[in-house]
Amino acid sequence: MIRLLLPAAVLVLAACDPQAVADDVVRRTAGDVVFAVVNRDMPAAPARAATECILQAATVEEQRALARDVGVEAGTQTVENIRNLALRPVAQACFAASGVPPVT
Repeated sequence: MIRLLLPAAVLVLAACDPQAVADDVVRRTAGDVVFAVVNRDMPAAPARAATECILQAATVEEQRALARDVGVEAGTQTVENIRNLALRPVAQACFAASGVPPVT
């Protein structure tokens, strides 16, 4: 059975776009950083929703900048960047749709 699944898995992985995989890793890493900051001010469930909204408002370059703080406590610049992203209309609309209190 494993002999049959292994070639199929290799074909699936070969079909993946390396840039898309890298962008997904960056997004997940940035999400960890954003969640840690947002979770300071709200419970986990709304913090997860807020994190997703903030990531939707961020460009790939902004997500890369956020991801650099993984494994360390976010500094004041990162916290300010997250706040600025949260204030964007895209994030605010997502907050409203997700039941997350807006950032003021």
